[in-house]
Amino acid sequence: MNPLRLGYLNAVYLTGRLVADPELRYTQKGTPVCDFRIACSRRFKNRETSEWQEETLFINIVAWQRQAEAANDYLKKGSAVLIDGNLRLRQWETSQGDKRSAIEVVARRIQFLDLPPKDTDTTDATDATDATDTDVSVDTGNDTKDVGDIDTPF
Repeated sequence: MNPLRLGYLNAVYLTGRLVADPELRYTQKGTPVCDFRIACSRRFKNRETSEWQEETLFINIVAWQRQAEAANDYLKKGSAVLIDGNLRLRQWETSQGDKRSAIEVVARRIQFLDLPPKDTDTTDATDATDATDTDVSVDTGNDTKDVGDIDTPF
């Protein structure tokens, strides 16, 4: 039997809304990291009842470096986002010795989908427009360091 030749692909694209405000923190080396959760829904037709149903998933997102700071500055509960990232399994042990694990998405790119606010105050409107211009995505732009190369505190 010939060996199976598979490439390695770990890519996720999600759109959803934040279920809470993002939380920014810093690693021991000073690298910004931002955690938030999004709700992603899908609609489908039940084959047995022919009724439309909706399923909602709540997914943990982790952003690093510039993306982490931008997410903390411009996103809030209810903000719509498009996430381009990859899946990561995180494992830890509780203080009672129980083993825990979680699958999360490490963001490579975050695109803000909400329109900029139309404030009457020009300074606030200018700041919001700068952050959420026509292409409101924030890309890491790291050619030398992949997200997987970052020292994580866990």
